[in-house]
Amino acid sequence: MIGRAALDGIDVDAPIATLDDVSFRYPDAADVVLDRCTWSIDDGAFVLVAGRSGSGKSTLLRTLNGLVPHFSGGQFGGSVVICGDSAIVHGPKVMSGHVGFVFQNPEAQMLAGRVDDDIAFALEQRGTPVPTMRKRVEELLDLLSIAHLRHRDPATLSGGERQRVAIAGALALHPRLLALDEPTSQLDPWGAEDVLAALTRLNEDLGLTVIVAEHRLERLLHRVDGVRWIECNDDTQSMLAPRDFAARIDPIALPAITRLGVQLGWDPVPLTVKDGRRMAQHVALPEAPPRHAIAPGDSVIAARGAGMQHGKRWILRDVDLDMHQGELVAVIGRNGSGKTTLLRTLLGHHPLATGEVTIAGRSSTRIGAADIGREVGYLPQQATAMLFAETVRDELLYTARQRGKPVDVESMLLLVGLHGKEDRHPRDLSGGEQERLALAIMLTGSPAALVLDEPTRGMDAWRKAELVSILDDYRKRGGAVLMATHDVELVAETADRVIMLGDGEIIATGSPSDVLGGSLTFTTQTQLVFGADWLTPTDVLGALDNRPA
Repeated sequence: MIGRAALDGIDVDAPIATLDDVSFRYPDAADVVLDRCTWSIDDGAFVLVAGRSGSGKSTLLRTLNGLVPHFSGGQFGGSVVICGDSAIVHGPKVMSGHVGFVFQNPEAQMLAGRVDDDIAFALEQRGTPVPTMRKRVEELLDLLSIAHLRHRDPATLSGGERQRVAIAGALALHPRLLALDEPTSQLDPWGAEDVLAALTRLNEDLGLTVIVAEHRLERLLHRVDGVRWIECNDDTQSMLAPRDFAARIDPIALPAITRLGVQLGWDPVPLTVKDGRRMAQHVALPEAPPRHAIAPGDSVIAARGAGMQHGKRWILRDVDLDMHQGELVAVIGRNGSGKTTLLRTLLGHHPLATGEVTIAGRSSTRIGAADIGREVGYLPQQATAMLFAETVRDELLYTARQRGKPVDVESMLLLVGLHGKEDRHPRDLSGGEQERLALAIMLTGSPAALVLDEPTRGMDAWRKAELVSILDDYRKRGGAVLMATHDVELVAETADRVIMLGDGEIIATGSPSDVLGGSLTFTTQTQLVFGADWLTPTDVLGALDNRPA
């Protein structure tokens, strides 16, 4: 049994974790990541760790199980005590029995070819008796609602399924604390809800202490007991209750309905759509203004009857698509619906089984993937797939040479918020910083179109706003953007057209209000509160500001 029932001889009223005056600097880094951090975590708490990209959230979580500094190296000061044991003295081997850890990329911690074997891996390494091991695996399969996946290869699972398998594996040793690093960043709305519901159940039913670092707060803020805000080189913020956090933080970091409540002065500040609907009863909105469609320019990428087959299975079927200069087209759909396959097929990475794709009027089969890459910038889901050079500067210079165009490295890095990191090794950047470097690489040489696969993964609200500004400027200069994303708020704010995929087919296409409106999952909080014609808090605030006196 996970949780307090198994805590014989342990004082459950004492803090489960204590960080005292913790400071840390990575090897060869000029600045500290954590600066004199002091924190006491109550047993059974559900805590959100929030902060800007690169602020040290992942580093803070990794101090809890000793990965920092035992695995990372670097200069460490202070103490971390979990369940009475020092993480600095004992390291990951001992701390893994106290702290289960789920990384940003769950596939990185999956080692076996079957789900049940993967969950049992840590138990096998500890020499757990087979009857005990089989019992724990069975309990975890049921607890995370993944018993039907027991014989599956983890590589064949959806993002949400893979994340729940990773959580099950982290719980195999019956830890008292579970730490998760951005567990919903790769998930569609259904998958994110499944994972967070499982975490809530673990916390409430079993008393498991849960600590989550996350940028996407709309499904999480109302679930947690407290929020710990992390700032680079500054640990002045203490633990805050969710509504106190909402009142103090820059509204841009808040879920849409919470941000709207703060800006309208609602008291109490809403944390859920239910709260928002109750407060919105007193708001009289005028008729929603018509949305002005852009006048698209020339065709940049087009597909007619495009299909892609893997063995006997059809991954894409009969896809028609058009992208024009100045236009942003968003592709949405559940994990496994075919979004990434569609992007890669358009770029020539997968062979067409049926139909045709043209790039600026030329057939993709005649151009080839390498030549398409010189004309179209591609940002894959895994930013690290683009990084191979020794420095950030060399990454941009290499792409500039490939595209035959010059690049002002300092200006490009300033644009994406990486100024001053020219000489850093790309792999030493945080996950969000690697995403921004990949964006800079993609923009180098001003390609005719950009194809983005989950571009806001690991990106904080401020960087997301900067991304929107960058894409707007790019489109004004005639560029076209195709973006696959689970971030419906981003879609509502930026897209001219939306394509929804299901099982490799286009099941809906149209304006954001047409496709998102009426959906149960792929919709914005603002639409759920005010109706399909109202996409974002900006729409509502603008209408209220422009009401006749």
